[in-house]
Amino acid sequence: MTDELRRHALDALTRARSRTAHLTSCVDDGELTAQHSPLMSPLVWDLAHIGNQEEQWLLRAVGGREALRPEIDSLYDAFEHPRAARPSLPLLAPAEARGYAADVRGRVLDVLERTPLEGAPLVDAAFAFGMIAQHEQQHDETMLITHQLRKGPAALAAPEPPLHPVEPLPAEVFVPGGPFTMGTSTEPWALDNERPAHRRDVPAFWIDTVPVTCGAYQAFIDDGGYTERRWWAEEGWDQIRAHGIGAPLFWRREDGVWLRRRFGVTEEVPADEPVLHVSWYEADAYARWAGRRLPTEAEWEKAARHDPEAGRSRRYPWGDDDPEPFHANLGQRHLRPARAGGYPRGASPLGVRQLIGDVWEWTSSDFLPYPGFAAFPYREYSEVFFGSAHKVLRGGSFAVDAVACRGTFRNWDLPVRRQIFSGFRTARDAEVRKAGAA
Repeated sequence: MTDELRRHALDALTRARSRTAHLTSCVDDGELTAQHSPLMSPLVWDLAHIGNQEEQWLLRAVGGREALRPEIDSLYDAFEHPRAARPSLPLLAPAEARGYAADVRGRVLDVLERTPLEGAPLVDAAFAFGMIAQHEQQHDETMLITHQLRKGPAALAAPEPPLHPVEPLPAEVFVPGGPFTMGTSTEPWALDNERPAHRRDVPAFWIDTVPVTCGAYQAFIDDGGYTERRWWAEEGWDQIRAHGIGAPLFWRREDGVWLRRRFGVTEEVPADEPVLHVSWYEADAYARWAGRRLPTEAEWEKAARHDPEAGRSRRYPWGDDDPEPFHANLGQRHLRPARAGGYPRGASPLGVRQLIGDVWEWTSSDFLPYPGFAAFPYREYSEVFFGSAHKVLRGGSFAVDAVACRGTFRNWDLPVRRQIFSGFRTARDAEVRKAGAA
């Protein structure tokens, strides 16, 4: 079992580093050191930050090794320096950042080989190694967002998602009311905000079979969705008015046709693809316009994980097996969502599609701790973000690696965020008949 854990950890770390190398080698040093948006760090900051976090947690905390570069810890502290200020810091140059990350990784492999993967919580089941693999993949997603924001010709390429035959699907799926197990106490690499498993009683509801598509969202725009105050939360209305927002980020209309910019390529907006780059406020406004609402986080997870026949919660909608390419659009294999209704083998027991991968899905819920939450291994991962300022997103996107995406995984962001790979699906309450009603 220990050898299997080591191989699993090694594979996760190696896969993350390969992706990091790809994202930072496809552009020149000038592009690496430039800040392509004040919302994002220079790519070279992410590269060295990845190495620094790996050094702090795997070399120092797990391996007990002496610090390699303690003088740069503060430069790469995400809480000490906001993204907009990072270009002014004395950051490592691209070659030095690559060398530093490679030096750390070489030493980490030795630590992995020598560390007993049981006992203390930080090393049990290789948790710290899994945590760092997830951290690197999360920064890879962040760097992919930066690539989307950068101007200029395309630097990345990937094959198109598979064109699964899509049979006629119901617009929505009924999810019966009752209790289910939310969160996890057994997933070995689950992060603190996913824990512990607990019972939630969720009333019956209906949820969209697939995420809201670009075509459906265009109908909202064409019906004056961005000009009707009644659909918008107050803060959302202020936001779109202040910034002149009238469509998802990266969209523009020319000669009556909606176009979008995607990783340096301009193309017509595909009507049958899940809508992308919308804020929580935009998702909420659309749902109100449609006479529906965003699902709560508990509703989303019940739709994704609950197996009513077995009476238990699965790891993923399709079961307990790790994701395969036929289950979901993950891992930057493609640079766009698949068309709505794809990946039938990834459907939930009730028939809900594309709950994992393709687009992060906004929920109506604030990011809050579960009952019995305990911060581990540090408060700054989750605890400092709890509260009403951040909304929960679920399900991952095409930019998320499988190591950082599961049925219990929780993402969160400010409701104004649009640069992230975010979409949504809607829900509605189920009508409950009174006892004795005909």
